[in-house]
This record gives sequence, C-alpha cells and structure tokens, in this order.
Amino acid sequence: MWGGRFAGGPAAVMREINASISVDKRLWREDIAASKAHAAMLASEGILSPTDAIAIDRGLDTVADEIEAGKLVEDPALEDIHMHVEHRLSELIGDAAGRLHTARSRNDQVATDFRLFVRRCADETICGLDRLELALVDRAEQHAGTVMPGFTHLQSGQPVTLGHHLLAYREMLVRDRSRFADARRRMNENPLGSAALAGTGFDLDRDATTKALGFDRPTANSLDAVSDRDFVVDYLHAAALCSVHLSRLAEEIILWASQPFGFVKLPDAWSTGSSIMPNKRNPDAAELVRGHAARIIGDLVAMLVLLKGLPLAYAKDLQDDKPPLFDAHDLLALSLAAMAGMVADLEFVPARMRAAAAAGHATATDLADWLVSEARVPFREAHHIAGRAVAAAEGEGKALDELGLDRLTAIDPRIDERVLPRLSVEASVAARRSAGGTAPDRVMQVIAAIRADIAAREA
Repeated sequence: MWGGRFAGGPAAVMREINASISVDKRLWREDIAASKAHAAMLASEGILSPTDAIAIDRGLDTVADEIEAGKLVEDPALEDIHMHVEHRLSELIGDAAGRLHTARSRNDQVATDFRLFVRRCADETICGLDRLELALVDRAEQHAGTVMPGFTHLQSGQPVTLGHHLLAYREMLVRDRSRFADARRRMNENPLGSAALAGTGFDLDRDATTKALGFDRPTANSLDAVSDRDFVVDYLHAAALCSVHLSRLAEEIILWASQPFGFVKLPDAWSTGSSIMPNKRNPDAAELVRGHAARIIGDLVAMLVLLKGLPLAYAKDLQDDKPPLFDAHDLLALSLAAMAGMVADLEFVPARMRAAAAAGHATATDLADWLVSEARVPFREAHHIAGRAVAAAEGEGKALDELGLDRLTAIDPRIDERVLPRLSVEASVAARRSAGGTAPDRVMQVIAAIRADIAAREA
C-alpha cells in the first residue's frame, strides 16, 4: 500500500500490532455501502469513467455476497477490512479497483464507515429499548392495582402499586431512548470527502454521498471529521447509563426472587440451578445483566482515556476505538433482550407483596395527612402524632390499622372514626391520585397515554 515510500517490509510484530482485520471486519457492510456511494459520485463528477464505475459497483456487490457467505479470507498483511475489500475488488475487476480510492483517504473512509456502523447500533438499541418498554407497560397494566411496599433506604416507606413501580423503569428507558436518538442526530454527518485531513483538490459533490448514505449534512471541517470520535463516546455514554438502569431493575428482580422477599417466582427459562444444591434456583440472567453494566461503563471510560491525549488530526490510537464500541453494543443488546424476556415471564406473587406492604406501618403518612386535612393539625405536629401511633403499634405487635379507634384517640383526641378507612394499604394507594402518583386509576391513565405515544411513534 505504501511500497513507493518504504524499501523494506514491516517486522513480524509490527505486522501483528498493525492489523485490525479480526476486529473491524464487522464494518464490511458499511465499507461497501460507502465505497459504492463514493464511486457513483466520482462517476457523476466525471472523475471516474462510466465503465469503471459500473465495474466497481458490480465488483463490490460480488465482494459483499462473498463476505455474507463467510468467504472472507483474513490476511494480516492487508491490515483492515477496508484493504481487504479493495484487494478482493482488484482481484475481481483489475486496475479499475485502484481508481476507487481517488479523492479518498483511509482516514475519511474509516470515519465514514464507523459513523454508519454506530448509527446502525443506535437504531438497533432503540428497537431493543422499545421492546423492553412494551414488556414493562404490559405487566404494569396487569398489575395496576397490585399493592406492594414502596421503599426508601430499602425500608418500607409507603405502599405503592406494582404497576406504578414498573412504570418508573419505563421512564428511565424513555430518557435512554432520547439519549440514543440525540446521539444519532449529532453523529449523522458525512466525513467522506475530507480525505486524509485537509480535504481534496478534486471537485467532489459531498452532498451526493451525503444523500446516498442517509446523512443529514457533510461535515464542516476536514480536520475534525477524520479525528472526531465524539459519536462513539455519545453512544457509549448512553449505553453506560442505560446499562445502569437495567442493572437497577436486575437488582430488584434478584431481591424480589430471594426467599425473604418472595415477590416473584423465576421461570425456568431465566434461571439456573446449582451443581451441588438441588434446591437452588439462581437468578443468573438478572445477575449477568447487572454484571454487564460494569463492562459497558468500562468501555466508556476506555474510549474517553483513548481520546484524551490525541492532537489533531488522525493518530493510530484510533484503531482501538472499535473494541469498546463493539463490546458495549453487543452486551447492551443482550441485556435488553434478556430483561425484556424476564419482565414478560416473571410470575409475581401479589399476596407476598401485599403482606410486605402492610408491614412496617407504611400508612403512617396517611394518618398524618388525615390529621392535616380533617383536623387542621400542622403537618409537623401531625407527623409527631403519627409517630406516637407507630410506636404504640410496634409496642403492641400490631399493624397501624389494627390499633383501634380507642387507642388512636388516646394518642390524640382529634382523631375520630373517619380515619379508620384511610389506614389500609389499599386506601393509601387509592388516595395517591396526584399527577404522577401511584393510585391505580392514575396508573391506568398513564398507561393509556403511553400506548398512544407508542402507536404514534410506530405510525
């Protein structure tokens, strides 16, 4: 490739460290698509003859068919997928293949191919998010009225509904989706035509390749275009945060499936056994999702550290930009698919959830709220009164709604019989009707709005 400048070949170790075909071969579809667009543009501008353009286009189709069929022969001497494609093209069509690289450097070629690939990754990830979102919404609708404990500090705080709890994760996914969509929008610029770093003296139509490859616009600065990897960082940042959200949901499933909680039963499809303990049912799928988050976060950090010391424009360090992206994308796709399957198949145990919601005197806030609204007691005073009621219930080994009216009025005479219906967990969740609250009818309203949004998105 650069034999005119170098008299000798590279050392064996240099050849090995310089080769990236084992990693970047995944870019073959993007490389062929960008090469076809480049050749067509060169022909339209009279830089490439129609005969050569037709030969290149047909030859690239043949190369694509061969790679699709698994016939790519990897040769470290050819370094990367870009040279493998060009080399095979030259074997098929001869000298015309050498004209394909006119007005193009591997720098803008790689930048273009990689943007196309990461754009596809964003699209695939958004589809995975949509599938998990739908699974969460379906289960939330089934359990819009199922009572469970709401926790702070992993201590029972107030009763909520399972539907409301599941929809909290849906909100995280909506934000994740927006981050991937924003990243896609920012990355959708065409570097092709920037050449090595300074642009080219050929009269190119960059708008033509931009349109052919589905970009929004050409890049504005050739130095930035060949060295920019912000689009990779954008994807990895969105992936890392998304993986954190998945890890949080995985942790809850792990807790809920444990015997002390017993909120869910794990189906066989999403659990494993023990090699020594026949009683075990392990939440390995959820644990692996939780573990994958660590690697995805590491991929983001690796990419940031890779970039932090690079001057303009291109440097060979950027050859290592692909493993973190490939790793994160693959792990996130697997995690999203596994989580969607788990959410769809989990068997919830409403009785255990309801019992846990009733424990811990979770309706104490309802007693305080009743004192404020019905007895006109300042909230801070009402809080102290409810606290005394909780202490009394704990001392007698009873739930708050089991204390009885006599005991409650002894704590504070302003309490009357109207408070009693407010102290059950069902009444507590039903009362939480503020916008964004856990009341079952509110949950159903939110689900209806979500389904309308999904339908509009798919239209």
